[in-house]
Amino acid sequence: MNTVAEKSEGLKTVLELKVRNHPGVMSHVIGLFARRAYNVEGIICLPMKNTLQSRMWLLVNEDEKLDQIIQQTDKLVDVISVKRHGVDHKVFERLEETFTS
Repeated sequence: MNTVAEKSEGLKTVLELKVRNHPGVMSHVIGLFARRAYNVEGIICLPMKNTLQSRMWLLVNEDEKLDQIIQQTDKLVDVISVKRHGVDHKVFERLEETFTS
């Protein structure tokens, strides 16, 4: 069974961001990716127990521009932290199972 991260378009990776929770944050983050012509394959964003912060997961292509984009994302004012996960991260796999069955 192919997972989202192993499809033929190439290897994917998951970025996990902790961000300040207020209107416009997702637009700022995704805008950075769009300005650099970097495609985001999937987005999940949920508020944390502390409603002043949210956790955002981005499914992106693993390529040579990714390290630079991570550094630039981490510099955004509303981004508290960025973690890079390998292909074994399951956050998007469960959604794929839901929508493909």
